[in-house]
Amino acid sequence: MTPRGFTVSSRLNASADEVWAAVSTMRGVNFELRPLVRMTHPPGLTSLDSAVVPIGERAFRSWILLFGFLPIDYDDLTFVALDPGRGFHERSAMLTQRRWEHERRLEPAENGCAIIDIVSFEPRAPGIGVLLRPLFRAVFAHRHRRLRRRFGGGALT
Repeated sequence: MTPRGFTVSSRLNASADEVWAAVSTMRGVNFELRPLVRMTHPPGLTSLDSAVVPIGERAFRSWILLFGFLPIDYDDLTFVALDPGRGFHERSAMLTQRRWEHERRLEPAENGCAIIDIVSFEPRAPGIGVLLRPLFRAVFAHRHRRLRRRFGGGALT
């Protein structure tokens, strides 16, 4: 099975610390995804706190709910790296993906920061990657539009 991937990046008019405070919470994640999907989480785990989130083992199973209520997939979230204020690297298994990797980086920049999402995935079903790549890329483009609307800024090429 051939891995697929893409990168989406934006320049935000807020500091990396300010952006991290928002994007490292499940509330922030769901703000980015709304209204397309919502991710569930255990009640006590509301943020990517390095004291609470285990590294290298499954943190929790998140159900991905289309329009906030229809289960379409799950993500067994596993973080291989967590650098508070600067980003994370998730390497997980999903119902539809043999491997899902999402690396999010926050890089300080003049008058704000850059936010970079690097995604790669390996579908479980042969041939479906060609269909899923544009869908996943559109979801991340949507996430970045929501972040730019919230913090100001523009897309990076």
